[in-house]
Amino acid sequence: MNGYGSYAVAHLETVTVGPEIVEYLARIDATLEPFGGRFLVHGARAEVVEGPWQGALVVIGFPDPEGARAWYSSVAYQQIVGLRTGSSTGWAVLVEGVTGPHRATDVLAAQS
Repeated sequence: MNGYGSYAVAHLETVTVGPEIVEYLARIDATLEPFGGRFLVHGARAEVVEGPWQGALVVIGFPDPEGARAWYSSVAYQQIVGLRTGSSTGWAVLVEGVTGPHRATDVLAAQS
């Protein structure tokens, strides 16, 4: 196991780099630390192998879903999230990772 059970994932389709984004980037790391959050993908070049793509992908790992939710709703993060959303378009989700050995067909059992 990689130590992460939950992830914050964002696809930023467009970003206007200006003072707001610079401030957001300067402050986000401090908001992650209390919840064990760590950037796993951030600013890396994407090699598009299927479908249309533009923008940037961000993946932040957290030890558990509670930590991811607590980080996103924390006062510290809520004070800066508008700096990002006001300067970018895209989406963000919190998602749990798989546990233990996982096979692709395991998702079918969850459907029944």
